[in-house]
Amino acid sequence: MITETKTLEIEGIRVLFVRSRRAKRISVSITPFHGVRVSVPYSSSYSQAENFIISKMGWIKRHLEKIKHYESVAESVKKPESMAGTDIAVAKRKIEARLGILAERYGFAYNRVTIRRQKTRWGSCSVKNNISLNINLVSLPEELMDYIILHELLHTRIKDHSPRFWAEMDKMVGDGRLMRRRLKNYTGLLSI
Repeated sequence: MITETKTLEIEGIRVLFVRSRRAKRISVSITPFHGVRVSVPYSSSYSQAENFIISKMGWIKRHLEKIKHYESVAESVKKPESMAGTDIAVAKRKIEARLGILAERYGFAYNRVTIRRQKTRWGSCSVKNNISLNINLVSLPEELMDYIILHELLHTRIKDHSPRFWAEMDKMVGDGRLMRRRLKNYTGLLSI
């Protein structure tokens, strides 16, 4: 199936409009390196979508400014896909070693670990306690890498993000809210 798209420049910003059968309403997303994308349901016209974007232009410009910062941070670090095969193996070993150290230090048990490139998340933990980690973790400062690993390890005990979960995180890492704020500076690494 061919996707129907249209690109316009609105107030100096390139906007990609994409027709979507799944969209229920007009929505906008802004991501590092990809810019502004608008999902347009078949029940709406391009002109309605364009008016929607014009009405959201202040919000879009603010977010594009934030993203410029994410992109500069992401471009300043060595990306795993630009590494040679041996560097990727070293990166995986580093993450696996840190996972093992932290699991032992805090008494966590997990089933299996997978380390791979992921575009939308730093890590996850399945119901069966299989942990998946993003190879881009090696590009983060060590305390942020530890934060993400501990977050996934804690999911082996607490499967949700309840107040109890966050209280346990704070016991392990100190100010978890500050760590999450700092981590936002590296969001651009997920989109590359």
